[in-house]
Amino acid sequence: MTFRALSIILLLGITALFTGCTERSQQLVLQGNALGTTYGIAVFEDELRVKPEQLRISIDSLLEAVNASMSTYRLNSLISRLNAEDSTVVVDAMFEEVFLLSKRIHQESDGFFDPTVGLLVNAWGFGPEGPRNEVPHLESLLPRVGLDKVRLSEGKVIKEVPGIQLDFNAIAKGYTLDRIAVLISRMGGKNYLIELGGEIVASGINLTKQSLWTIGIDDPQDPESLSRVIPLRNAAMATSGNYRKFRVDSLSGKRYGHTINPLNGRAETTNVLSASVIAPTCAEADAYATAFMAMPLDQSIRFLAERPEFSLHLIYVDQDNSTRVLQQGLFAETTDE
Repeated sequence: MTFRALSIILLLGITALFTGCTERSQQLVLQGNALGTTYGIAVFEDELRVKPEQLRISIDSLLEAVNASMSTYRLNSLISRLNAEDSTVVVDAMFEEVFLLSKRIHQESDGFFDPTVGLLVNAWGFGPEGPRNEVPHLESLLPRVGLDKVRLSEGKVIKEVPGIQLDFNAIAKGYTLDRIAVLISRMGGKNYLIELGGEIVASGINLTKQSLWTIGIDDPQDPESLSRVIPLRNAAMATSGNYRKFRVDSLSGKRYGHTINPLNGRAETTNVLSASVIAPTCAEADAYATAFMAMPLDQSIRFLAERPEFSLHLIYVDQDNSTRVLQQGLFAETTDE
């Protein structure tokens, strides 16, 4: 599950990034609500081959299509109907693309990214059914968890175990940003920044400032501060964390983080506070940020040693309760601004 972690990209009055113009380029800002959160887009009007209103209409149409396919908060969406055991559902192209990408990342992450955690998400009180006070009975739920138990055949989702639930919320925002980026590019946009619920796609540069787009990552232990500021160009970034979205059991007082470990079904808070990932696509960044939150820290370190193409900014607490940062790739190569 990703969340709004990039406080520098609020898109609600940040003049340094999203307002103003020069004689050369007029910056256009679009804002709205989507997928249970907010979005903001900064593009340059003179690059577009369409009028701003046409761009907004196209984006709204795309967002509606994503919701109709993958929103667990809509009872009539394809994914909700599948979760209700409707065997007549034939998935659309977007659903199939996200499903197949999820399959690949599930395998590459040793199962720590798993969209079948929907049952567990609801059982722990973080899903569309709302908060719950009791700790779930994991023994009865775990047999219905595992993306390896689900496959696609001629447009239909085949479940080896009845009752398996799909939840693409940990990849859908990133995927939606990728689709918006393709849409803007087809309409002529070359330099733009898109944000949706804290996930980012940056293309080209900020023509207003004649510099790279600058992205900030929240400090998990100080909401008023940034842990890191990094320039982005032609890249996507996603952040996931447990330090803001959690619940406290009313009887034991124990705090449970919203990222579910799909291998054991637990929602216990780990020593990893947040994970920010830069990847070629935002869907990949979104999914891997979630995987690193569920994955034990030592396993994340081993995984990264074998995957130098990943850029990662991982914030964790060590045995002495001190905050530490693990950086790789672009995060290690650049300095804060």
